[in-house]
Parts: sequence; C-alpha cells; structure tokens
Amino acid sequence: MMPMKPGPNSLSNPAPLLVFGAHPDDIEFGCGGVVAVETRSGRTAHLVVCSRGESGTHGTPEQRTREAETAAAQLGAVMEWLELDGDAHLELRVAHTLKLAAVIRRVRPGLVLAPSLVANQHPDHARLGTLVRDAARLARYGGVAELHDLPLHAIGGLFYYAVTPEAEPRDISPVLVNISEPEIVATWTAAMAAHATQTGARQYVELQLARARLHGLRAGLDYAVPLYPNDPVVVNTLGQLSGSARRF
Repeated sequence: MMPMKPGPNSLSNPAPLLVFGAHPDDIEFGCGGVVAVETRSGRTAHLVVCSRGESGTHGTPEQRTREAETAAAQLGAVMEWLELDGDAHLELRVAHTLKLAAVIRRVRPGLVLAPSLVANQHPDHARLGTLVRDAARLARYGGVAELHDLPLHAIGGLFYYAVTPEAEPRDISPVLVNISEPEIVATWTAAMAAHATQTGARQYVELQLARARLHGLRAGLDYAVPLYPNDPVVVNTLGQLSGSARRF
C-alpha cells in the first residue's frame, strides 16, 4: 500500500520528489510536466540521471550533459549524475540497487518516479525502473550493512512514467496529473527543447505534447501526464479523489 496522507508539515514543506532517468532526456520527455507542476507548487524536485547518453546516435556526452543541466534549471529542479554502467550497458546488479537506495536515504523523498518496467522500450529504461523499485524497498531496511551510514527511509509511493507510447503499461490504470496550465506546458516544452541534439533529429516534443493532449482529453483536461503506481494508492477520504478520466 502507498499512504498518500499528508504529514504534519506537508502542505507548507512537502517532502522532495525524487526522479530517476536512465539517459539525459528521459525525465523531461517522460514526466517533465509533472516535475514542473510540483516545483511550481513549492516541492523540491531532485533529478538523478544515470548515464550521459554515451551510446546515442545524436550528440556527444558533453553536449547532452549541458542540455540536461539546462533542462533541469528550466523545470526548477536540482539534479545529479550517478555513474552506473553507461548508456546501453545498464545491468541489474545488487551494487546498483544499493547505490540507488543510498540516494533515496540521502534525499529522503516523499514520492519517487522511475521509468516503467515495460520490456518493449530502450532496455536501460526498464532495467532502471526495476533497480529503483528494489532500491526503494532496501532503503527502508535497517539491517542493510552497506547503507548503515545513512538513516533508513520509507518513501510515500513509487510511480512509473513512460518515455514512449510503447512504454505505457497496459495492465495498470494510471494516475493522470493535470498539467493544463499554459505556464506549465510552456515550461515543460522549454525543458524538452533544451535537448536540442535530440529534438533536432526527431519530433520528440510534438510526440510528448500529443500524448499529453490525448491523456488530457480523455479526462476532460487540456493536457495530462500518466503515472503508473507500483502499489495501490491510499487516500484518507473520498474527497481526495477529485475526478476520473471517464469523459467519453
């Protein structure tokens, strides 16, 4: 279960949002609009990128590093780089899980976002999602020797985002995050456009806006980004459920 109830100071000082991406542009393309909503509301967003796009067809690692840092600033987020195996070489290793768990304990987020576990996408995406899922569990275990230097931490919830339409899970009903405000859409668009080496090669911005438009329309909104919960979402009262996507 994922308790969504607010803590005593959560409205004025919410726990950080922690977002993991396998490549320099994954977070912006997959859930940048959500990050923009959260930072605008006053929540700190901490982005962790686990490669520098070394195996990509377009752009050098140096270029993509600069682009990612520019995009994070556009979203009002802080970011860090976490070196694992490199682009297109990510493997499922306990050592990686422990590194990610250490980040979770250090940042102490309320919510964590990670790439979806769907297999039909860049293999680094699904593997990172699996590593983050396992790390979130280990972060709350007090007896993990490698993590003794950091106090244990239990997150409020883990949600997956999809970088491509094919990565959207078909067996999980999403939570749709309303990003319809023009300022939010503009901020998200600017963050995606910061990845010029990628957007100059393919129409990534148009694809993500079209996806958000479709998800929004099904819920009677202009734009929405789907997030897929790892566990059932818990609310204190039905009043916290503001609506559903059944509009057609």
